[in-house]
Amino acid sequence: MQIVLGVGGGIAAYKSAELARLLMQQGHRVQVVMTAGGQEFVRPLTFAALTGRKVIGALFSSGDPEATLSSAIEHIAVAQENDLLVVAPATADLLARFAHGLADDFLTTLYLAFTGPVVLAPAMNTNMWLHAATQGNLETLRRRGHRIVDPEDGELACGMVGPGRLAAPERIAAAVEAEIGRRRDLEGETVLITAGPTQEPLDPVRYISNRSSGKMGYALAEAAAARGARVTLISGPVHLGAPRGVTLIGVRTAREMRDQVFANLEPAGIIIKAAAVADFHLAKVPPQKIKKTAARLSLELDPTPDILAELGRKKGDRLLVGFAAETENLQQESRRKLEAKNCDMVVGNLVGGAGGGSGEETGFDTDENEVLLAMRTGELVPVARASKRAVADRIFDEILKLRLSLYAIHNER
Repeated sequence: MQIVLGVGGGIAAYKSAELARLLMQQGHRVQVVMTAGGQEFVRPLTFAALTGRKVIGALFSSGDPEATLSSAIEHIAVAQENDLLVVAPATADLLARFAHGLADDFLTTLYLAFTGPVVLAPAMNTNMWLHAATQGNLETLRRRGHRIVDPEDGELACGMVGPGRLAAPERIAAAVEAEIGRRRDLEGETVLITAGPTQEPLDPVRYISNRSSGKMGYALAEAAAARGARVTLISGPVHLGAPRGVTLIGVRTAREMRDQVFANLEPAGIIIKAAAVADFHLAKVPPQKIKKTAARLSLELDPTPDILAELGRKKGDRLLVGFAAETENLQQESRRKLEAKNCDMVVGNLVGGAGGGSGEETGFDTDENEVLLAMRTGELVPVARASKRAVADRIFDEILKLRLSLYAIHNER
């Protein structure tokens, strides 16, 4: 595993040297990135000697113009080459910049480009730790799915006694291992995911579609790949880049999506139908653009293929997850779809208005979601509002639990 160790500017930075040593003892390659403040407390040479790799400390190199040009995009390369980001100490300033997306040095810019799991170990004065602003920033970062290693109580460098002391390097290293272990729990699995809308042509320039952005399906694909799965993502038209390590197949219509799903079904052990497939299409599409007139236009629409229902009939021992985008009666409709389509789980979410009591819109074309998981075992599992990536990981956590439960039930019969 390749790990980035970010070192912030605090007296606890000296403990990060021990953390680097522990991570290397666990078999990881460690790339240290230091803030300017971090370099005031510990010299980069210390980390270079421990890791055998150059320490990155500035967003731009000075002197050689060619070196400056390459350093300008180095944060992208580091983000793509490494599997996990751990920041210790994570100062109050770093937490605030991470939470609000500010990027004015290498570490904060790397953070925005990084798509893997993140572990943050805060360290600061007790009053700074307890301040409402810091706690609000921590809540934002937790909702993104980041693991927070809370600081310990004790005497601080400022003389105060209370919470704020950096967690012991052994605790932070254990949190990194736990995150790695959880994120590789799909090793050897093949996951088939559909995402985005479909577009059903009305003529050569018009189509029927919906508001789906594909963000939830892409977050699921990204999470599955990060957890070790082989992922095939079949996507309708969206404005999103392909997640790293994922096989992306682009389609336009429901028929094309159906054909690609069954062409790639055989190796899949988990199928997640997150796409918002159009329910109707024009049976006979005219070859030329329909001209506007003053007369009313009526269209005869036929149902599109019901991909989820067909999968429910043909899934065999695969685990099938459907999505239910509803505007009302979420619990009842999720359970109805679970039974009608022979799913093992249905992810229900309210769209077109406020999510389940949060007061803010979730679902289509947003970066956050709030869902209800209806299970084959009869359970209903609410997942609180969080980033779609964090929700994706919660869904996979519950998929793995569900599979164990269904396996146990099967063996009891």
